[in-house]
Amino acid sequence: MRAAVLYGTAGSVLLTALVGAPAAGGAPAGRTAAGSAETRGTAVAAQRAAAAGIRFGRCAEEQGLPGGIQCGTVTVPLDYAHPDGKKIKLTVSRARATGKDAKNSKRKVPRQGALVYNPGGPGASSMYFPLIGSLPDWQRVAASYDLVGYAPRGVERSAPLSCEDPKQFVKAPSLAPTFPSESYKKERIAEAKAYAQGCARRSGSGLRHYTSLNNARDLDVLRAALGEPKLTYMGASYGTYFGALYATLFPSHVRRMVFDSVVNPAPGKIWYRNNLDQSAAFEARWTDFRTWIAKHDDVYGLGATPAEVLNSYEKARAQLAAQPAGGKVGPAQLQGAFLEAGYFDDYWPQRALALSAYLKGDPKPLIEAAGPHPEAAAEQENGNAVYTAVECNDAPWPTDWRTWDRDNTRLARVAPFETWDNVWMNLPCAYWPVPRQKPLEVRTLPGELPPTLILAAERDAATPYEGALELRRRLSGSVLVTERDAGTHGVAGGANRCVNGHLEAYLLTGRLPERHAECAPHAEPKPSERKSAGQGGHAKGPRDAQHPAGPARSDAREAARQAP
Repeated sequence: MRAAVLYGTAGSVLLTALVGAPAAGGAPAGRTAAGSAETRGTAVAAQRAAAAGIRFGRCAEEQGLPGGIQCGTVTVPLDYAHPDGKKIKLTVSRARATGKDAKNSKRKVPRQGALVYNPGGPGASSMYFPLIGSLPDWQRVAASYDLVGYAPRGVERSAPLSCEDPKQFVKAPSLAPTFPSESYKKERIAEAKAYAQGCARRSGSGLRHYTSLNNARDLDVLRAALGEPKLTYMGASYGTYFGALYATLFPSHVRRMVFDSVVNPAPGKIWYRNNLDQSAAFEARWTDFRTWIAKHDDVYGLGATPAEVLNSYEKARAQLAAQPAGGKVGPAQLQGAFLEAGYFDDYWPQRALALSAYLKGDPKPLIEAAGPHPEAAAEQENGNAVYTAVECNDAPWPTDWRTWDRDNTRLARVAPFETWDNVWMNLPCAYWPVPRQKPLEVRTLPGELPPTLILAAERDAATPYEGALELRRRLSGSVLVTERDAGTHGVAGGANRCVNGHLEAYLLTGRLPERHAECAPHAEPKPSERKSAGQGGHAKGPRDAQHPAGPARSDAREAARQAP
């Protein structure tokens, strides 16, 4: 399932549970007794991390973080069943709580501990997150909490994964047929098989240990290394999945948890059917975008109805197939740029302008919006590798191409916008050379877990709204806040003051609405607005692994841009 990490196309939802003895295929098989090897290994690793702590100091120059941010590492086992075996180091960033009242600088605010954030993926890093405290909307939270970001296992400097030469990863211009021919399908099957083998060849025997369960265990070791008896955590998109895993594995270690834009954790959805649901949801969001463009036909001239806008888009696809813009932008790059708009509606004005300008003879805005970024190829390839490894390792996938072909041919008849692009992103999982796990149950009993906060936009396509409802059913005592009639992926700290009020009240005081709460949608973007400087980056496709989710991530990027 595609949900947003920076660059690429991926997404999905995961499961959570306590692992026991490996089931068939080497997989944990449900919520088991606390005596499993992995459970014991996590306790050992956490105890060692608590004793060692984290030696925070200056960040490496290549991390691009200003002097006010501290960096360090935490050591975790590659395989929690063998905590004395091979170790890997995860990079961590931190901004200490300011202790300053945002309205009265002379008034001191008591520290509440560390707030750890994950923006999604698999494959996204939150190393920039601590910068968010310099922005006005985050200063009250930054006064009370150390803001902590980190690169999960496999990401960036944290034992990085790779599946192919980064120079070969970005292929542009390229096609993206809405209804692919049999010969095109055969080409993509061959590519998927080669990619899966490349992951095994370049990443070695440790590849099987890059899983969501291990991401949850790593989170507990990080908690211990930070000296926190209980975890305060905010996860967006895929970050909600292994956050839910954590809540199920370690409910007594939870202080507060925020789940922003939720992956559906139902075992039957992991991961294959979540991708089908996501492709269907993006079709609805694509219609929302076209409806908005049609509403502003006087600005863009792309059509006065959603159907007319679609005709303009298809005209551009055909022209780009015949002659790529600038030799760089073909139909696949166009689709990737417009998929980004399915995640964040503040992309709408610039994407519409780019399409309008292209059809009027000026390709420059489209090349800028959709063109490849060779300078980011290594980051893109790494994020894609982590996404693929975690998603493929986490759950069984159909191994017969006929299943994929049947299900997605049917879906593409009613949801053509993203369906086949999503298939090609996930297809390596059909040929994965590493044993899979079985999906585990995310579930907590009444009184087992402190109250948690779930945030969701009703028309989110990357993580469809049903996921939030499902998680609320599974985590006893959780409360859902819905942004109605809106579809931005990741709503915490964004444009909706109602949502932000509930978020801040929970983080600062633990207060939650008595029951499910609703917020009116944030304002639609204006056609004259420019794209927010805080949301940059090019996405190859629609995945969570490829697009940092939500305003918290983009706000951190904005803070980095402003930092001296």
